Amino acid sequence: MPLDPPTSDYLASLLAPPDDALASYPARARAAGLPDIAVSPDVGRLLLLFARLATINRPGLAIELGTLGGYSASWIARGLPTSGRLISVEPNPRHADFALDHLRRAGLADRVSILRSTALDALPQLLRDLGPSSVDLLFVDAIKAEYPDYWRLGRPLLRPGGLFLADNALGSDWWITDPPGSSASRDALARLNADLASDPSVDTALIANRQGLLVARLKTPAETPP
Repeated sequence: MPLDPPTSDYLASLLAPPDDALASYPARARAAGLPDIAVSPDVGRLLLLFARLATINRPGLAIELGTLGGYSASWIARGLPTSGRLISVEPNPRHADFALDHLRRAGLADRVSILRSTALDALPQLLRDLGPSSVDLLFVDAIKAEYPDYWRLGRPLLRPGGLFLADNALGSDWWITDPPGSSASRDALARLNADLASDPSVDTALIANRQGLLVARLKTPAETPP
């Protein structure tokens, strides 16, 4: 559930964005008319941390579904090694253009490319282009009702040991404890959460901060039960 104001203020002060490019993002995004739905700085720092952990001793390749204005992309990109690359998928041209400008301001334009496509179209294309088991981290923050399809189509891209992260695993304009059938988004996340929690081929946790972050690590063959 939403944090009480003192706790939210504490997190905001403790985990404030580290530079002006990130700190100025909310005001610039509002002025440009973008929806105020970007991840919070505490979630951004989690994305940076998971990107760093997923790419230890690797060149580093990450995919994001749902660029919006590039805020979460900038956190992920900062967690990648200098050789790393993030492909962020965004179908809205106005959002993609704003994100490119934001990433230039953040000094990350050379590390992030934006694929102007829907997520469901992009994932099969990326599998053809990149090949299976090629991606270290897949972060999804697009159409909530499509999340189970993002996992189904994105899983072949993940390498053994790779991470799948899903924002809004607990809620958005709905909440996971709402009655089944009250929201297609709620039902899709409930299904995804349950499927991953019971899947023996992944290690799964759900972090209950903000609106929930689902984290799943694809096990290696040595770790997967026969």
